[in-house]
Amino acid sequence: MADEPQKKPHLSALVGHTNGLTKPASLAATATRAAGGGGGGATASSKKLVIKNFRERPKLPDNYTQDTWQKLHETVGAIQSSISIKYNLEELYQAVENLCSYKVSATLYKQLRQVCEEHVKAQILQFREYPFVMHRNDSLDSLLFLKKINKCWQDHCRQMIMIRSIFLFLDRTYVLQNSMLPSIWDMGLELFRNHIISDKQVQTKTIDGILLLIERERNGEAVDRSLLRSLLSMLSDLQVYKESFEQRFLEETNCLYAAEGQRLMQEREVPEYLHHVNKRLEEEGDRVITYLDHSTQKPLIACVEKQLLGEHLSAILQKGLDNLLDENRISDLTQTYQLFSRVKGGQQILLQHWSEYIKNFGTTIVVNPEKDKDMVQELLDFKDKVDHIIEVCFQKNEKFINLMKESFETFINKRPNKPAELIAKYVDSKLRAGNKEATDEELERILDKIMIIFRFIHGKDVFEAFYKKDLAKRLLVGKSASVDAEKSMLSKLKHECGAAFTSKLEGMFKDMELSKDVMVQFKQYMQNQSDPGNIDLTVNILTMGYWPTYTPMEVHLNSEMIKLQEVFKTFYLGKHSGRKLQWQTTLGHAVLKAEFKEGKKEFQVSLFQTLVLLMFNEGDEFSFEEIKMATGVEDSELRRTLQSLACGKARVLIKNPKGKDVEDGDKFIFNGDFKHKLFRIKINQIQMKETVEEQVSTTERVFQDRQYQIDAAIVRIMKMRKTLGHNLLVSELYNQLKFPVKPGDLKKRIESLIDRDYMERDKDNPNQYHYVA
Repeated sequence: MADEPQKKPHLSALVGHTNGLTKPASLAATATRAAGGGGGGATASSKKLVIKNFRERPKLPDNYTQDTWQKLHETVGAIQSSISIKYNLEELYQAVENLCSYKVSATLYKQLRQVCEEHVKAQILQFREYPFVMHRNDSLDSLLFLKKINKCWQDHCRQMIMIRSIFLFLDRTYVLQNSMLPSIWDMGLELFRNHIISDKQVQTKTIDGILLLIERERNGEAVDRSLLRSLLSMLSDLQVYKESFEQRFLEETNCLYAAEGQRLMQEREVPEYLHHVNKRLEEEGDRVITYLDHSTQKPLIACVEKQLLGEHLSAILQKGLDNLLDENRISDLTQTYQLFSRVKGGQQILLQHWSEYIKNFGTTIVVNPEKDKDMVQELLDFKDKVDHIIEVCFQKNEKFINLMKESFETFINKRPNKPAELIAKYVDSKLRAGNKEATDEELERILDKIMIIFRFIHGKDVFEAFYKKDLAKRLLVGKSASVDAEKSMLSKLKHECGAAFTSKLEGMFKDMELSKDVMVQFKQYMQNQSDPGNIDLTVNILTMGYWPTYTPMEVHLNSEMIKLQEVFKTFYLGKHSGRKLQWQTTLGHAVLKAEFKEGKKEFQVSLFQTLVLLMFNEGDEFSFEEIKMATGVEDSELRRTLQSLACGKARVLIKNPKGKDVEDGDKFIFNGDFKHKLFRIKINQIQMKETVEEQVSTTERVFQDRQYQIDAAIVRIMKMRKTLGHNLLVSELYNQLKFPVKPGDLKKRIESLIDRDYMERDKDNPNQYHYVA
């Protein structure tokens, strides 16, 4: 029988000393040897390692808790007194861990809190040295107090960080498991808040000091910003920032800027005031970044905006906006827009003043007849100016753009018809030959700008009438600067007003092109005649409905001219039977060849000038009455014709007696000594800028056309509806008519149509109309 081997421990118990605590080895290991059977001898077998827990937990040595707390207490005291710690920090950390492992955590936390609380309570005494009833001017004492409280806070934070690092095990186990307990750091904050900052006198003195420093900084003094940042951060960490500081800070800020706003609005001009407001907003924004809590930004900036801007919006605009706009102060207007956009209702009130300015300024341009000569150019310049302000200063804000358009439309129609007439004449001046002010690109740009102004006009038919009259002159006299520019303008009008608006204008161009083809055929026709004559005739055939109405003037043409007219009439009616030709002598012009002592010359003249000059082939001197009798030209027209020949730059005739005006009885003598550097001389007819009669007749034609359009619209509506009330009919007419019309005018046209039996009143209801088929 083999002997049982004796069990021997291979690892002795591990005993270590840590902080006075004897700690048995946590593990005991034994090895057993297995007996091998057979052969009467034991053979070695593989060893097996068995690990077992202690059967009993080791006990703490006597007085271990008290001794360890004593060491920890001393350490906390050393930290709070800023003296060196006697013990190794790792050893202290381990001691806390040991105490926590043996269920002493609650007692340890309580004892630590008590030590910290006693220390914090003791700190209040150092602030009793400072007088608590002080004037705001005692800034030195106040500053010293703030530095003292700041040092106390910084020391407290440093101490709590150190203490927490030693008691970290307690913080991360016991405190973490008890949600009702504050962490060691939060406990430190709570103690500082309860015993120092919540002390009424200390808190008042601290807040007063901080506010005094901020006030001094606002007044331009340099202050310790790092001190302010630290103290306000302290209030924020202690969760008393809003209740103890922010409310008072905002109240004082409100009072300061309310008084400052009132004072500076009286003292400063608007640009300087706005610059100051901007500066103040930047300063307060910088304070938030540098030392105030971020949560203060919104109410603080709102307070500054309200007191410096919101309370003075109307006053600022009434005092300075017109000047800024008049002087085109771009940077100041930009600042005004940016600042007003920050305040509730700011943009709206700026919009109102903007609109009023445009209406007032525009009205001064439009309603003054003395400014008629420059009205359109001034309107274009004004439009350019406001466009630039909207683009640069108002950030292309749609509200400002739309209101600008409405304002332009309002003021430009305060004087009916005249702006439309002047715009048509302005276009004529730009499209007429001899206008060398602009290149093709510049002319196109000017026409685009004109179209923008044109859009604002209600009575576009007035524009059409005058434009058509001027276009006719340009086409017939060959004064158009560029066919491309003419067609470009036509295209713009068509795009703006539709094809119906430009159909007659397009017809005029078509007539001119057809006339060229007819003249090619006529030239061939004349070559086949036995007696072609000495005069080279060119005729423009105008469709009566397309062109302006011209009053025919009967004049006495010479026999050769009359013969040529008859030849053309025979030629044209032979191709177009059923048509009627009416000669417009007022629009005719000719090239005359003349001989003087100096040599031969050619004159480019009107038909009336031609008739006068041809008389001097028969004699050298004629009286005014003789010329009138021979030519048959109307009196005023003849006077202007003779004026152009005898009183202008090229004096082909000599007037006797001399003078600028042609009077009855004046004699006219052929000037055989006439000299001129050019061979072909254009003698312009003396233009009366445009007779009042001509203006009135054009305007009257427009009104007559409007009446026809109103009548047609009424009949069209009634034919479709059969029966309609007066108000509904008027409403429908306003929708259909494209020109401004007064209710009284509509009523007259309705009465006229009733009289002419196109419609009738209802027998029972006079406000009801019936269509008469």
